[in-house]
Amino acid sequence: QVQLVESGGGLVQPGGSLRLSCAASGVIFSAYRMGWYRQAPGKQREFVARITNGGNTNYADSVKGRFTISRDNAKNTVYLQMNSLKPEDTAVYYCNGRRPTYSDYDLSAGYWGQGTQVTVSS
Repeated sequence: QVQLVESGGGLVQPGGSLRLSCAASGVIFSAYRMGWYRQAPGKQREFVARITNGGNTNYADSVKGRFTISRDNAKNTVYLQMNSLKPEDTAVYYCNGRRPTYSDYDLSAGYWGQGTQVTVSS
């Protein structure tokens, strides 16, 4: 059974940083493209960042230069380092694992974690 478990969310002031983690089990982690998505209240879930097994990354324009995705295949874990956080980054952040044949923007693809809340507020 595939399981993705996120951690690291919380409340942070604007300009602050957080590091999210997602631990995967039940999958051949190295075969999966791993990504982070987010969903703000009243909005559709959206793509944030992705990393392939080979380390190739893709970011949403809204987070480029502020967020960094990375993975540790030995630990079956993917991370999202979030710097210079803004109030508009407030959302539930979800980890996703999918086969490389699926588009980053296909919200029906792959496996999802339960989400972790990130709140950016003073």
